[in-house]
Amino acid sequence: MISYEESRLPVRADIVQAHNVAWGRLARAGSWLDGKTRVAIAAETRHAPQCELCRRRKEALSPYSIAGQHDSLGTLPERIVEQIHRIVSDPGRLTRKWFDGVIAFGTSDVEYVEIVGVIATVVSIDTFCRAIGMPPSALPDPMPGEPHRRRPRTAHQRGEAWVPMIHPKDLEGDLDTEEEKALAKYWGGVLANIRRALSLVPEEAYAWFQLVETQYLPGKWMRDFSQEFRAITHAQIELIAGRVSVLNQCFY
Repeated sequence: MISYEESRLPVRADIVQAHNVAWGRLARAGSWLDGKTRVAIAAETRHAPQCELCRRRKEALSPYSIAGQHDSLGTLPERIVEQIHRIVSDPGRLTRKWFDGVIAFGTSDVEYVEIVGVIATVVSIDTFCRAIGMPPSALPDPMPGEPHRRRPRTAHQRGEAWVPMIHPKDLEGDLDTEEEKALAKYWGGVLANIRRALSLVPEEAYAWFQLVETQYLPGKWMRDFSQEFRAITHAQIELIAGRVSVLNQCFY
């Protein structure tokens, strides 16, 4: 269980709740990966910054000019370790060729997306902890259970991204899964690619934006400039977001 009672800074109750929900999801079987694998991915995400190979690649003019083996925890296949370490250490220089290589070594596109969802969750919550001067929370113990492995028929490859995504129009009419129904209700027809990025695994897309809206702003609040909903203004929030995006080479 995540607690910020020892924090020197006040933490909103909805943030504590959202973090605990996200942490609980890490421990449970997802759409394509079981709880043991998801927690192992979370642990490797935390371990990646200590990798010597990643450090050398980060300093190189091109990361693809440096060969070697990652310093890993040794619990996951090398193809998954490569994905985790590159996304954590140098996401701004990932290429389609690199992605195709990850897939060619045996990671399916749905597994790739779910792994991204786990990485994003861990990095987000751990970064929050650092920001308030707290140590990262202990990872949860994996829970038993099997992934449901339901691929949404509404996801299509349109050349917009490396993986298939769901378009809001695809979610009109009869839907196959509860995950798609939840996503349709949550999206409300919003087309933004950032909301679609994880949609090949609808549970990850839905859960990720539940966390985003708690830490940032819900969609309706973002577009309501008649009032302020946080301790800082819309303009201040966007200034911070823009600066963080530049530092992380996020070109969205």
